[in-house]
Amino acid sequence: MSTDTLPARSSDTTVTGRSLAPDLARGFMLLLIAFAHAPAFVSDGTLGPAPLNAAATFLKSLLADNQARDMFIFLFGYGLGQLAYRDHTRGHEWTDTRKLLRRRALWLVVIGFANTVFLVPIDVIAIYGLTLLALAPLVRARDSVLLWTSGLTLIPATVLLAWQSVGAQVKPVTMAAYMEPTLGLHLVSNIAVWPAKTIISTVMVVPAMLIGVWAARRRLLDEPERNVRLLRHVTVIGLAVALIGRLPAALLAVGAWSTPSPAVGWTIAISHDATGYVGGLGLAAAVGLVATKVRGGRVTTALAALGQRSLTFYLFQAVVWVTLFYPFALDLSGAMGAAATFAIAAAVWLLSIVLADGMRVIGYRGPAELFLRRMSGKQGPRAPQP
Repeated sequence: MSTDTLPARSSDTTVTGRSLAPDLARGFMLLLIAFAHAPAFVSDGTLGPAPLNAAATFLKSLLADNQARDMFIFLFGYGLGQLAYRDHTRGHEWTDTRKLLRRRALWLVVIGFANTVFLVPIDVIAIYGLTLLALAPLVRARDSVLLWTSGLTLIPATVLLAWQSVGAQVKPVTMAAYMEPTLGLHLVSNIAVWPAKTIISTVMVVPAMLIGVWAARRRLLDEPERNVRLLRHVTVIGLAVALIGRLPAALLAVGAWSTPSPAVGWTIAISHDATGYVGGLGLAAAVGLVATKVRGGRVTTALAALGQRSLTFYLFQAVVWVTLFYPFALDLSGAMGAAATFAIAAAVWLLSIVLADGMRVIGYRGPAELFLRRMSGKQGPRAPQP
């Protein structure tokens, strides 16, 4: 493997151990993912107390929409970089690492396909897998290639996201509009939309994923104490830019002004979605700073346990959404507004922490993680966490 893309080999025990900051970030990320997804399953977000619904809608747009996913993608890329680093320090050849990455990628596609078909059609796992399958060689590319590719793909990725956001400004649509009355129709309809939707969405993954690979090479989250200054700059600048760039869309979402002209609508959407990438990096950096201050403790340990099982509990959230909201299950999509779904999202996240910590106590890795590792090959480092 080329030595110009990775640090020198080391006997440091942190190479084989787990780092706290990435796991904490993945655990926190699942809360934002729940906030982004839960409101999408109700037919009328205005049901219930208007002030609370407005607050939930505002926070969803400002903090979660197209920002939680970017944090998710960055951490996925970071996991890829960690895998390459660990393989390199153990003296493994790049060809073996590349094969491992591609096996992981194929099985991520399989897991994501199953999630889309049997659970909810807002999956990102298959998109990650398909992107990795196509771009696995970039995991060891030069820094300049990573950064230039990330920057250039940010343009079409933002345009695609903005196109979706502009449509939502004109006519907000929730998943409730596409829920089928029976399980059979649910399966058939999800199979039909999966291929095109997954392929088109891969471009949105590339920018943050490659920045994650780049960050892992510098062990920014593995060794946050050595990178406090950079993490502080990324946190302050990233979150400030995201706040400024995403505030207009959040105000528009709660009706602070009427639907703007097409030009203004596109400007708001592009600003919201482009700065979501920056905000995702800022959130990850902020968790890195927190990790320099906390060591041990029940809450920290439990949240890190959740991050270690992020794939399992991402899928767990999907199980909850189907159970609560779909017509062939409890059919609660018409019974609550945005604020109530926020409460449910928080409750699901807290339950996930408890369950993950229980798995930690008994030494159980997590069913999805175990399945992915077993199916893609037991040899080599652990799979990167989506």
